[in-house]
Amino acid sequence: MASKSKSVYICSECGFESAKWYGKCPGCGQWNTMNEEIKEIVPAKSAVSVLSRSGARPMPISNISTQEEARYHTGLSELDRVLGGGIVKGSLILISGEPGIGKSTILLQICEYLGKELKILYVSGEESSRQIKLRATRLGVQSDNLYILTETDIQYVIEQIREEKPDLVMIDSIQTMNFTDLNSSPGSVTQVRECTNAVMRAIKALEIPTILVGHVNKDGAIAGPKVLEHIVDAVLYFEGDRQMSYRILRAVKNRYGSTNEIGVFDMGDSGLQQVDNPSQALLAGRPKNVSGTCVTCVIEGSRPILAEIQGLATTTGFGNPRRMATGFDYNRMNLLLAVLEKRAGFYFSNLDAYVNVVGGLRLDEPATDLAVAMSLVSSLKDTPIRDDAIVFGEIGLAGEIRSVTNIEARIGEAARLGFKKCILPYHNKKQLTGKFGDMDLVGVKDVRSAFEASIE
Repeated sequence: MASKSKSVYICSECGFESAKWYGKCPGCGQWNTMNEEIKEIVPAKSAVSVLSRSGARPMPISNISTQEEARYHTGLSELDRVLGGGIVKGSLILISGEPGIGKSTILLQICEYLGKELKILYVSGEESSRQIKLRATRLGVQSDNLYILTETDIQYVIEQIREEKPDLVMIDSIQTMNFTDLNSSPGSVTQVRECTNAVMRAIKALEIPTILVGHVNKDGAIAGPKVLEHIVDAVLYFEGDRQMSYRILRAVKNRYGSTNEIGVFDMGDSGLQQVDNPSQALLAGRPKNVSGTCVTCVIEGSRPILAEIQGLATTTGFGNPRRMATGFDYNRMNLLLAVLEKRAGFYFSNLDAYVNVVGGLRLDEPATDLAVAMSLVSSLKDTPIRDDAIVFGEIGLAGEIRSVTNIEARIGEAARLGFKKCILPYHNKKQLTGKFGDMDLVGVKDVRSAFEASIE
């Protein structure tokens, strides 16, 4: 008997299903995310037949092997760092980011290195074989072990994977793949979910590592159902402005490594080039003896990175002063302005205030509070902060400077790049026991004393 079909509404954010449309999703609370899909009703099969097909049996945990997983190095140490040491055999990895950020570029680049020993199948649903060949030539990719397949039927793609048995599979992108048995269009919630599930079952059985490219929606989140991120083993996200050269690759989820590591790349004519020393690159071109600029140190995973923060305070031309932050939390900036005015006596009430983090970095760590405050006060007073000074510390609502973590790593990175003075929380300085060359360490307890120390 032919299967029937019905119309359902599925949330594109969380996958919540409903028989009727809602303006606000009952599952996740997002507005205008309920999309209509045609769902086929398949007759339920008996439990006996389901059990007869299942080959899984319970086994004692003591019998499960704990042998270290095999990893493939990609030839890019920055990418290996984010993945936790390389691509794990049998893993499913999702790479997402804005259009033109470099997702397809980095996949083709690692094919040149991996293709020396591995057989790679590159599946594209967006470009023709000729387009991929032209881009590969521009990037210098000429591996004979790279096989190109331009196809959108996921069932045919899985058949080719089983026949060819490659060592690595890349699918660009998962939103272009579709099940011909489903009536919904490619890129819909149902298609993305079912295609990803089909790929996962196939590659897990064959232990073939697979990299999926995912699109993003207008809010910057990964397009498709949220369950897509739960299915895969690792989610990597490209950050950065397409108008700027630097790209940051961050692990949002990683079952085989840390989610705190980042990789820094520089987009050029020949593709993505890894930046081995991000601190030096981000500080290149820093103006000297100019007010409103301050250098701080953030910890990304196990790596200390120096970043330049620029602040600008100027007389407003509007009824209400403007506030704008790029690379820093807007609400946190307003909180710091309130503390500076109430606790330290620096008045910004009738001034526009702007904060910018150079290089496209996104600073979420509380240790950057003091540097943001110093850049704003420096612009307010039109007094430059010392070029060889580095500042970090968390600011409390009482105007006090709170301790931060990884203090020795921060100071060591600053000393390596030639900084001579470090403004840090007073309690952190008391805990230090090591020597840092000729670095002058100044412990401060409040914002005003920090600014006075940074200009001396």
